[in-house]
Amino acid sequence: MKIANYAVKNYQFTLTMFLMVVVVGIVTIMTMPRAEDPDMNAPQFPIIAVYPGTSPDDMEELVVKPVEKRLYELENVRKINTTISDGLAVFAVYYKYGVNVDEKYSEVVRELNSIKGELPKEVIKLEAQKATPSGTNVLQMALISNNASLDQLKITAERLQEDLEKVTALKKVTISGLPESQVKIDLNIEKMAQMQVSPERVLQAIQSEIANIPGGSIVENSKSFNILTSGNYQNIDEIKNTIVFSYQGKNVLLSDVAKVYFDYAPENHITRLNQNRCLFVTAAQKSGENIAETQAAYEPVIAQFKKTLPKNIDLVVNFDQAENVNTRLSGLLKDFIIAILLVALTLLPLGLRAASIVMISIPLSLAIGIILLNIMGYSLNQLSIVGLVVALGLLVDDSIVVVENIERWMREGHSRLDATLKATNQIGMAVLGCTVTLIIAFLPLVFLPEASGEFIRSLPMAVIFCIVASLVVSLTVVPFLSSRILKSHQGNPEGNLFMRVLKKLISGSYSRLLDWAITRPKTTLLIALVIFVASLRLFPVVGFSLFPASEKPQFMVNIFSPLQSNMAYTDSVSKLIERDLRKLPEVKYVSANVGKGNPRIYYNAIPLNDRTDYGNLFVQLQDDLGADEKINLIEKLRTKYTNYPAATIEVKNFEQGPPVVAPVEVRILGDNVDTLRQIASRVETMLKNTKGTIYVKNPLKNLKSDIKFDINKEKASMLGIPTVSIDRMIRLVVAGFDLGKMTDKEGKEYAIVVSKPHPKHPSLEVFDNLYVNNVQGTAIPLSQVASVRLQTSPVSISHLNKNRLVSVSSFVEKGFLNNEVIAETEKSLAKMALPAGYHFEMGGEVESANESFSGFGTIILVTIFFFIAVLILEFGTFKSTLIVLSVIPLGIVGALLALWFTGTPLSFVATVGLIALAGIEVKNTILLVDFTNQLRAEGMPMEQAIREAGEVRFLPIILTTLTAIGGLIPIAISTNPLISPLAIVMIGGLISSTLLSRIVTPVVYKLIPPAI
Repeated sequence: MKIANYAVKNYQFTLTMFLMVVVVGIVTIMTMPRAEDPDMNAPQFPIIAVYPGTSPDDMEELVVKPVEKRLYELENVRKINTTISDGLAVFAVYYKYGVNVDEKYSEVVRELNSIKGELPKEVIKLEAQKATPSGTNVLQMALISNNASLDQLKITAERLQEDLEKVTALKKVTISGLPESQVKIDLNIEKMAQMQVSPERVLQAIQSEIANIPGGSIVENSKSFNILTSGNYQNIDEIKNTIVFSYQGKNVLLSDVAKVYFDYAPENHITRLNQNRCLFVTAAQKSGENIAETQAAYEPVIAQFKKTLPKNIDLVVNFDQAENVNTRLSGLLKDFIIAILLVALTLLPLGLRAASIVMISIPLSLAIGIILLNIMGYSLNQLSIVGLVVALGLLVDDSIVVVENIERWMREGHSRLDATLKATNQIGMAVLGCTVTLIIAFLPLVFLPEASGEFIRSLPMAVIFCIVASLVVSLTVVPFLSSRILKSHQGNPEGNLFMRVLKKLISGSYSRLLDWAITRPKTTLLIALVIFVASLRLFPVVGFSLFPASEKPQFMVNIFSPLQSNMAYTDSVSKLIERDLRKLPEVKYVSANVGKGNPRIYYNAIPLNDRTDYGNLFVQLQDDLGADEKINLIEKLRTKYTNYPAATIEVKNFEQGPPVVAPVEVRILGDNVDTLRQIASRVETMLKNTKGTIYVKNPLKNLKSDIKFDINKEKASMLGIPTVSIDRMIRLVVAGFDLGKMTDKEGKEYAIVVSKPHPKHPSLEVFDNLYVNNVQGTAIPLSQVASVRLQTSPVSISHLNKNRLVSVSSFVEKGFLNNEVIAETEKSLAKMALPAGYHFEMGGEVESANESFSGFGTIILVTIFFFIAVLILEFGTFKSTLIVLSVIPLGIVGALLALWFTGTPLSFVATVGLIALAGIEVKNTILLVDFTNQLRAEGMPMEQAIREAGEVRFLPIILTTLTAIGGLIPIAISTNPLISPLAIVMIGGLISSTLLSRIVTPVVYKLIPPAI
């Protein structure tokens, strides 16, 4: 090939260019972004709507339906999930993949701003959030003190927050567990009733003072001046001195009818670390940053801050993702070094000089691959590194084939330079075809749709970039080095000891077996077919599980106290569980969160918010604890806390892949909530009776009790009391009104909240001695126009694309495969009759699998046609193409056997391995068929050509296979369950295809010989 001739003859230029590549590659790997997992910039947007004190039914009618209607009109919206609870609605808007995420986010924000005017004025929040890839916190710290005042903790936490915000690589530095600062205004309702003043007048007076009306600008002579008006409140005295009304000819100040003071909002998030009272301070990393460099920036800040802490406050960094990343990357680096050593070991038969040339191609190819990864915007994460390790066993293939062919020509008596040029030209097109087919095999993984495709994409891209690089290196640097380093053969003509042993094995076993197979072609094919068909029976035995659990030494404990339990009760249960966990020697940290979930520290775990009956424990184990030990501990805790008397306790591992509610999720869709609850109860019972299910959850299982005010509208009308005045009075004394903000001279903001005096968590006593004003201003006791009773209502209401639904879900016990439990569930659902207008849908892993593999069939078909097209270009005949493709089923045999032998289920990543395996099989077979065609073209009889090609090409094929296996072994035996199935599948498939196809391919060639 011309490129090889040019590289050899212009060796100075070749050497200079590739030295540059090595230097740039080293610089790139030191500076490119590093992260634990790939960035996932999904086109989905959470929307939060807050309307305090509103029941789910009212929230649905007044807020959710108008917002959903508007959002559903937007283009490219795939689905909208909505969960509605007391005073809160959470929308999840999913767009189709491929849209511009920033444009769609702006579109959602624009629509929400336009609809705000149509919603009740008391909706205090309607906000779209962006599910950014860098939204996961990389740092969580606890400011611990059991005796410091809340003010002292607040000041200390805010100082730390300010210091960390100065680190440019960090963002969203947040304090958790700290109630909001408020200016509290407690109205004296009785005194106001005596003065015949309605609360509305007081609220209007305060709101008018908060309003900041710009004065505009004026021009005087040649200058322009802005007119500054009073602005809003700047201190608490200004609030106290607000004139709220006139009484008996005198101005009445707010302080005359209300108590005004600084306070904190009611506690809605209790936080502890290792049973000690604390505030959590968390920080996320900006997108595209190198987490190692980020850690180097914030560690000195934290160390310096610790020196300034008072004696009664301690700072503990309980979660640092940089440590996880460094541990994982160093582990993969060790795997990488082991893989290189194993690859070097497999190259021994080539001899020291030839093996050295091949080994030089490794850093060159990897350097080019890493540079291309960085240019394309990929980070160095666990999947891209796995891609590099996988590529390690493949990128030497081209160099091995080229070097081995050059040495063969030299053994036949050609000079070093002549052998280099002729051997490279002879093998060049075959190497090009092999590389292209290998790239085509990985292309389906590049174009996988949805979140799973985005999650996995850096792996195939790393492989493809390195393989392309290896092609260039094998046709330029390898011929150049061969022409300078290889020596004319001396010593034993059969090669070194390793080569002679290998050749003896080939001639002693393979040659005889090949002779037997060629003389009995039909019998051979029948045996191969029986082996393949028999192996397919392993599919149901192996089972399927989309994504495995995480191997990290951490897990979550969810605590659900009885429905409508208050924070104090839930907190008491949490303390009991914390105490148990702290007794375990395996446990390092227990981060307790009551009322909310732990701040987000895992890419697909979204914390729950604002539930008084919910507690969450983030449990971190000792760093040296193995994945199997963690699973055993989780199972022990699950057994212990099953049927826990005080609450429902869920011990949950972190899961890999896109987030799902649970592996098993049954959705029931229909209109009537009562009917949905009845069906959900039947589904819940069915799931509990299904083997392998655990933590069956039915959100409509229980109804909550609400206090309902029945207003006597006729009597209220007769007394001149508007119904809205009654509603506003009830809200005033219970939740209060958030009227705005006071910003002091230091820039600190305080919410201004007006209510009736009551404890932090109001009781029924707040309705005692309550008055409401009629249109004339007369104060009338509320008890005359309204009465109180209890009323039941659903805890929450869920929507899917504007349809009501209930989701009954379950996790899967250890020892059961997800697909088996799902299949049993679907079988039971098929027998369950439903009323008209109601139907089932499977969510969870079924939906995730459908999304992960949606359009996958088309991609595979396109890939097959690409295979065929390249092979036809390579060989020019359909028969040769068919011979090459016939090898693919033989790899499936070993892949399934490997999964079955290791007890590993077929997963998304294992499927990736199967697809990649097909490319490697085809690549090896191309070498065999191409050489057989060459020998026949030179005049050799067909059977002799088949035997000659089989023996000659078996050596480079077995070497490339061994190098690929050597590179994959460290991944296969790693403790990471996400990536090990890929290596297991490829190793098993490579073994079976190498052993079987080297017999079957010559037989198929004999039966359908292509024209030469």
